[in-house]
Amino acid sequence: MADVWTRKGGDSAPSAEDSGPVPGPLVGRERESQDLRTLLEKHRLVTVAGEVGVGKSRLAAEAVADVVAQGAGECVLGVGEGRPAAEAVAGVGAQGAVPRIMVVRWPEGGQDAGSGAGPGSPASLTAAVMEAAAGIHGRRGAAGVGALADRLRAADVLLFLDDVDPVHAECVGMVQTLLEFVPSLRVLVTARRPLGLGGEAVLRLAPLSAEPADEHGTAPAVELFLDRFLDRSLERAGASFDADDSDLSSVADICRYVGGLPLAVELAADQAARSSVGEVAERLKEHQCWLSAPDMAAPRHRSLRDAVAAAYVLCDRDERIVWARASILAGDFDESTAAFVCAGGGLAPARVPACLTRLAAVGVLTPVRDPGGIREPRYRMAPAAHDFGSERLREAREFEVAAERRAIHFHRVAALAENLWSLGSQPQAVRLVLDEADGLRAMLEYAPRRPELAAAALESVLNLWFWWAVYDAADEGRRHLLRLLPMCRSDTLLIARGLCLAACLTAYGDPYGASELLRHAWPAAVLAGDDATIGRIAHVQGMLALHEGDLERATEQFQEAASTIPANVPGGLPPAVSLAALAVTQAGQSPRAARRSARRALSQPGMRGDAWACLVARYAQAFVDHSDGRTGRARLRAHRALAALDGRLPAPHGCAALRDLITDIDRGSRSGLPTATVPRGLTGVAIPAQAGSGILG
Repeated sequence: MADVWTRKGGDSAPSAEDSGPVPGPLVGRERESQDLRTLLEKHRLVTVAGEVGVGKSRLAAEAVADVVAQGAGECVLGVGEGRPAAEAVAGVGAQGAVPRIMVVRWPEGGQDAGSGAGPGSPASLTAAVMEAAAGIHGRRGAAGVGALADRLRAADVLLFLDDVDPVHAECVGMVQTLLEFVPSLRVLVTARRPLGLGGEAVLRLAPLSAEPADEHGTAPAVELFLDRFLDRSLERAGASFDADDSDLSSVADICRYVGGLPLAVELAADQAARSSVGEVAERLKEHQCWLSAPDMAAPRHRSLRDAVAAAYVLCDRDERIVWARASILAGDFDESTAAFVCAGGGLAPARVPACLTRLAAVGVLTPVRDPGGIREPRYRMAPAAHDFGSERLREAREFEVAAERRAIHFHRVAALAENLWSLGSQPQAVRLVLDEADGLRAMLEYAPRRPELAAAALESVLNLWFWWAVYDAADEGRRHLLRLLPMCRSDTLLIARGLCLAACLTAYGDPYGASELLRHAWPAAVLAGDDATIGRIAHVQGMLALHEGDLERATEQFQEAASTIPANVPGGLPPAVSLAALAVTQAGQSPRAARRSARRALSQPGMRGDAWACLVARYAQAFVDHSDGRTGRARLRAHRALAALDGRLPAPHGCAALRDLITDIDRGSRSGLPTATVPRGLTGVAIPAQAGSGILG
């Protein structure tokens, strides 16, 4: 049998109860296991790197156990307390003259228990390796790398250095020297970041996928959860899991909330076995650091907060500040965003990118765009790290300041998106909103809690009018508007524009609510003297009339809108869209006037750069042609309009109407008037009773 020592630093060998329960089998790591075995065969130095709790030690220990099981290992000397590295190889036999395998793990908390030296103190790791090599337990003396090399040179050794982050700098120097002077030595390291030595083979371990590979498969993270949950349920004989659609959906939600991090999945499974899957899913939707399991083998893995804290204490001051302040950012963010939000209080913006790079190297941040590309790198913070950083930010009493800087930044983002849209760069505007959607949403959700941020947030919503009205986000946009309008009582122009946009987004979902919003928007727009908003109010009134089948009134309103909305005025529908709506309304009664209106729509100033207005105008042309019996021309116009779209972007409104028109043409049927040219909103709109000063009654 293999000789296994599982103890801590320079302590004496522990008793059996120190080891804790043997962890379950690896789940969802088949490819990584094979890759690691291949690397160990071909390279002298292999590092398994990844964030806290991703399963580096388990995977490496499994590879070491395979080496022993295949008769390639003679002896395992463990340094650590109840760790999987030792447990995975315990009791595995070996035969013949084969290499020795030495397992040295830095103790919990980064302290050298034998000598009292702090993490990274001179020769602390070297002394631990010498102790393991000599088989002397409990007496830690001074040891040099040269003496260690002399001892290791006499045998063929695979040295497994587990969790060396607290002594990373010493580990780099020691391993470099040992590899140079001991040709037969092979080294396997687990750490949050690679050693950075020449010839090092790095296996970067990512969290398990929370999504299945195909529609009939099970996501690896879900498979791990179910495996651990069933084990805990059998131990407690009290938990239940019916595997119905509701429970399986909650399990999938849990795995998505924790980002597929194996440690968090196992802790969540333990908690679910104590309570219920649905309850755990609800709590994880808000926060994650509360996850814990007191019977986990590794002390620092018994709490997700403690596991993340072990990484936090190894960061320098600037990295901790950036970690905490960047936690205010939801989803992906780029360097410039982080530099603006995180700077201040002695931290210069120029120092933030280097901190981001170092945090990405240790798994706190995940790069979502190649840092070496033309565009600046983007990052996403790991879910557990995000929650931990938020706790530190609130403890430092900096949350409100960070939220204010976030609001300033995303107000600028929304203004830039509107400028891009109105100046003819609509694809760039859409890509910008797609990239920053999570951050914009977080800012808008938080703004109603801070009255001083409400006006800027409302202006941001108005600048994003095209996203709500053109790209199927009407419900979200209307919800933001109706939360923010009551908080902006002193700005008549913002109120007028906000009520008009809310009515536009509500028109076909709740015509009565839209009419009420327009009734309050009209006097506000008149008091503000804003012709563009007055014209857009007329356009929405035309939409309501068209929906009711009142073609005469719809024609009047669309004509008024087209003549009132100034050309090239940003912030809402252009006059070309009103002219296109007018052409559709006129098609059945006056085809000649309808064709003239459609041509006027296409000849409006700035149409070359307004891809969406062009799409709507070309739909109007095709609709008029089909209504007039010119089906061939109508089909050609419709196909050309669809072909001009950028397939890499979401489909704007108008695409579905064009496809329906083509279907009608192919069937030989007449197209009726479209009854929904904007996204449908929710019914039962609530008028913001206190918005405005004397304007809303």
